[in-house]
Order: sequence, then structure tokens, then C-alpha cells
Amino acid sequence: MSTWRHYLFLVCFATTALALSVRVVYLGVTERDFLQEEGDRRSVYKEDLPAMRGMIYDRNGEALAVSTPVFAVAVNPKLFDATNQTELSELARVLELGAGELERTILNNRQRGFLYLRRHVSWERMDAVRQLKLGHVSLVPEYRRYYPAGESVAHVVGMTNIDDLGLEGIELAFEEQLRGEPGTKTVLRDRKGQAIDDLEYGRAPRFGTDLQLSIDSRLQYIAYRELKSAVQSHSAKSGSLIMVDVKTGEILALVNQPSFNPNGPINQRIPTRNRVVTDTYEPGSTIKPFTAMAALETGRYGSDSKIETSPGYFWIDNKMIQDPVNLNTISLSQAIQKSSQVAIAKVTLDLPEGSVFQVLQRSGIGEYVGTGLPGEAIGRFSNVGRTSRVSRVVMSYGYGFSVTPMQLASAYVTLASHGNRLPLSILKRTRPPESERVFDIEAAAEVVAMMEQVTERGGTAAKASIDHYRVAGKTGTARVLGQNGYNDERHVALFAGIAPVSDPRIVMVVVVNEPQSGSASGGQVAAPIFARVAEHSLRLLGVMPDKNRSGVDESPRANTLLAKRDR
Repeated sequence: MSTWRHYLFLVCFATTALALSVRVVYLGVTERDFLQEEGDRRSVYKEDLPAMRGMIYDRNGEALAVSTPVFAVAVNPKLFDATNQTELSELARVLELGAGELERTILNNRQRGFLYLRRHVSWERMDAVRQLKLGHVSLVPEYRRYYPAGESVAHVVGMTNIDDLGLEGIELAFEEQLRGEPGTKTVLRDRKGQAIDDLEYGRAPRFGTDLQLSIDSRLQYIAYRELKSAVQSHSAKSGSLIMVDVKTGEILALVNQPSFNPNGPINQRIPTRNRVVTDTYEPGSTIKPFTAMAALETGRYGSDSKIETSPGYFWIDNKMIQDPVNLNTISLSQAIQKSSQVAIAKVTLDLPEGSVFQVLQRSGIGEYVGTGLPGEAIGRFSNVGRTSRVSRVVMSYGYGFSVTPMQLASAYVTLASHGNRLPLSILKRTRPPESERVFDIEAAAEVVAMMEQVTERGGTAAKASIDHYRVAGKTGTARVLGQNGYNDERHVALFAGIAPVSDPRIVMVVVVNEPQSGSASGGQVAAPIFARVAEHSLRLLGVMPDKNRSGVDESPRANTLLAKRDR
């Protein structure tokens, strides 16, 4: 009886084994594609290979924005056992998260197959996560943007978001060039979701294009330091500074206060607007040199032409124009040096109706500068209503229209380059751009000579003078327009300067918005910032001094310009 049972068991076993073998062979032949597809769906995955963003350099090759490889920690909420308190606690500890918070996050996203737990994880923390060997927890390679110069270049370079996409500044303006294209690869994973082998590499990642800016990080830091110190010491609301290379139109420095730290935690980065580009101001007396240019172009005025300003005020219709003191009879050059409203107003009324407007328009006021920086404002500038005498006069000394600091700098570059209008650039140029002559070379040189007296003893910007370098410039102190008209207690202090006069290399515009401590005038607040920044910058740029101990320029170029001016 036992023998019979033994053989029956063997037959049944053999029959079952044969049936299974036949079934396996049958499925392997007839359902091969289906089984292969199902197996791959559970263990073979396509992954993206992140592309490194293009680097941003200053004009000297110093890195301003770099991408560093980091990791993101992700989980599959559908498969991860969030009720395993031991694993959950270990993962929370390594990621520096609360265990309860982590559990709720995973449980609340049970319907999802992928969930980031922490982004931009360092290599050390990534290694700690890997050593836990947790199922369905993956490490995703990515890049994090780092800005070596920090706050000093924040408004220029900008920043990226957590997904490495540009949010502000150059990062946003040149997003297409900087952003790369991710690649792909096929990986094999085990039952815990861990990658165990790279099966195939698909498309290789295409890295982003590097950019080289016109900014000089040395000058940028000097400008940032001096502007920040001045804004704090004068208890001002904000401040802006832009420095431009007269020869090429390249922006060498662009800083604002307040600034922000682009390297801080994602949730703590609070970008402030790039005021050099976005904020507009009535330029005040910084416009008077252009009124002088309009006067010279008529041929009826020269720098020595006399203007009667006594008794220090006069009426135009129902508006009184006045100077702080009675300057009596002064020349056009002295009108610029002393910043006389009366003299400039009387000259303007003697000019053809649209003269001042046309000069400002030719210099670039009222037009986009076109650097590509995000948020560029155009200001408010129109000839509508300029037929009235009051409107013409207030325009001649910088009221009734608004400009950005960058627009004002562009206009002063036109004066400094002896009447050639240059396009500005935030990118380093390999060759000088094409320029457009908008002013006569001799008239431009004569205006710059008038502006030089502004920085000498007796001028409104004596504090803008620099040892060993001749400086030309113009102050501005514009009242802020409020709900009830102009407020005599709120001012914007401005200074626009050129150095060195004999062969201009830099133009700088400084704006300090509503200084509260001490004087609010451009000559007392903005001009000293120009002097400190320009002195260091000219030396770093290797510009030769053009002023001897007596203050007289003896350079051949200066003598040539003076000879042309005196013809």
C-alpha cells in the first residue's frame, strides 16, 4: 500500500513539474513581450541627468555665479512605510526634520509616486542618507547656484529659484543662454527602489553657456562699500550708483542699497529691486549742463556770456524762480558752477522753444538704454505742454520729467565722449561699439570744462574733487513730489561726474534717496561718494593722473581740447 502511494506521489510531482515547465515555455514564447514589458515597468526606469547652468564671470574672469553639485532626497509615498517609526526617526534625524512632520507629509501624499523631502542636500548629508539603506528613498543629483561676491553683485547677477531657473538680474535676463538641457539614462532598480545598475545612457546633458559681464568685481565692491556706508550714515531710504566706461559704454559697477544675500536660504532670500534700472527720479540740476549745451548750439552764447541774475529772483507768470543768494551778473560757466536757477531760466527763455528738449532727447533721455536687465523703466519725458514758459524753464533745471540713474549715466557718457552717443552694455565687449555723433565736439568739450568748475573751490561739488585727477560733474538736489505737491523736507541727492577731464575714462552717477541725517544736498551727500569711489577706481584701472600739484592739467590731449574750445 505504501509503495503505491509512493509512486502516485512521484507521478503527481512529475506531472505538475512538467505542466509548469510547459507553461513557462509557453509564456516565454507567446507572451514574451508582455512579460518583458511588465518586468521592466517594475524595475527599469528612465532618469534625467541634470545639466549644469552656465557660469557668470566678471570682466577679469572672476566667478560671480557658479553651480555646485548637490542632491535632493526624495521618497515614493505609495511604497514607503511611514509607520515604521525606527526608519522614519533615522531619516528625520539625518534630514534635520521633525519625525511627526515628516510622517504627516508622507501620509498626506500617499497618492503620489514621487515626493521631494529635502532639496540641495550636501554631499555629507547625502552620504548619511545613503548609509541608512532605506527602501523607496532616492537621491536625485541636482545643482545649486552659489554667488562668491554675495550682496555686492546681487542686483546685477540676480539669483535662481530652487529648480535652478533664473528669477532676477542676469540669471533671468539671459535664462535661455545660461540654462542647459538635461540628459537621460536608463537604470535598473531593486525591489526597494534603489538603483543598482546603469543600463543605458541616452541623451547627454548639454551644459549652459557661460557669460562674461562688463562688471569689474573690484570696482563693484568699492562702490558697494562706499554707498552702503553713506546710506547708513545719512539715514537714507535707499541709494544707487552706476559707473560706466566712457571708451566702450560698458557698465563697470552697478550697486544699490538696500541689497540682499543671494546665498541665503531659499525662504529667506528677499530680493530688492534694482533701483539703478527700475526707479525714476526728477534729475534736478544735473540737467543744467544740457541746457548749457542747447545755449552753445545757438551760437549766441559762450561759456563767458554774461547773465544778469540780480536781485536773485524773478517771476515767470505766477511762478517765482530764485537762487539762495543774489549772484548779480555771472557768466554761463558760473551759472553751472553755482547752479543758478535764475541764470539758467533766463537763458532758457532766450532759446528757441524746443531747444532744451531736443538736446535731452538726443542724449538719450526718454529712451530705453537697452542693457537687457529686467525691469528697465523709461521714465517720464514728453514735449507735450512744453509751449508754456514755466514748463520750458522747469525742464531746463531738471523738473517736470523723470529719468533712471542708468539713463542719466548714459546721457553723461555722451558729454564725456565729446558728443558721441554710445550704447551701454552689461556684457563685456570685445570691440568698441558703433557710436552716433549727437553734439559738436567743441561744444561738448566746453560744457565739460564748465562742469569742471563745479568740483573746484567755490563750486557746488568741491567735495567731489580728487587728488591728482581732474573731475567734472554736476550736483542735483531734487525735492520729492508728494500728494500735496513738492515736499521741502524730502529730497533726492544726486551727483553725476566725469573723470579724468583731460581724457575721460569713467562716468559715475550717484543717487541717495531721502537722506535724513545732516545735509540733503547733492554736493554734501552724493559728491563725496563719487570722490571716494572714483579715486580708488581710477588707480585700479591704471589711469594716469592728469593734475599736477598746482591743479593744472598739462597733458597734450587737454591742451588740444582747450585750443579747440578757444577758437
